[in-house]
Amino acid sequence: MEFWQALILAVIEGLTEYLPVSSTGHIILGSALMGIEGGAFVKDYTVIVQFGAILSVLVVYRARIVSALRRGPRVFFLLTLSFLPAAFFGLLFGKKIDALLGDVAVVAWSLLIGGILLLFVDKLAVRFENAAKSTDGLSLTYKDGILIGLAQCLALVPGVSRSASSIIGAMVLGFNRKTAAEFSFFLAVPTLTAASGYKLLKMGPMLTSETLPMILAGNLVSFLVGILAIKSFIGFLEKRGFFWFGVYRIGLGAIILGLLYSGHTLKMID
Repeated sequence: MEFWQALILAVIEGLTEYLPVSSTGHIILGSALMGIEGGAFVKDYTVIVQFGAILSVLVVYRARIVSALRRGPRVFFLLTLSFLPAAFFGLLFGKKIDALLGDVAVVAWSLLIGGILLLFVDKLAVRFENAAKSTDGLSLTYKDGILIGLAQCLALVPGVSRSASSIIGAMVLGFNRKTAAEFSFFLAVPTLTAASGYKLLKMGPMLTSETLPMILAGNLVSFLVGILAIKSFIGFLEKRGFFWFGVYRIGLGAIILGLLYSGHTLKMID
């Protein structure tokens, strides 16, 4: 993987991590389109570069996070409990998940099915928005946090979207779109920190004078792009809902499946 390719993947990560379109799915597709050779470093890089996106949440919501922490450790316990289901199933099915990371067909089907679900959820959200619960994303009950954490586990399948699964989970529990989205942002902090840290510890010998600048630059890019994506998404979500995200997912998934089933090769090079 060339340096410029790593930066493009970082832009994709920062832009899509907090949108309900699947950052992992788009990184896989981006890698395939650029003809990036697969391998241990590329797969680890696509996870480690998420750390920059984590920092963007901490910056955008720094005042609210600091305020919650001053009130006691409750927010820490809430996010930890919400994160545990993904950690458990991620470790349990780690090898199977890694095997799916280069499968473009899995991503395409996940995008398509997830897009249809988003359209359905968007219609329900509009109908019941006035009755939906609106609260600080850091004030959810432990029970709600665990249930949303279970919903997030669906995103272990590439293309499903961590953001979409956790947002939909929160909305099923009766929360409005803004509260659901913001809790999804907060839940990303322990989830992505654990995933990035785990991959970084495993890299060991792959951390060289050539790869380390690539990782640092990639995280800086995903951090800056992530800030813009978070600020833009909340405003767009309140005005437009999930409709266009659903349409985008369906269209992209259909195009990819059409290419695959017409004989075109679209996959990461092993």
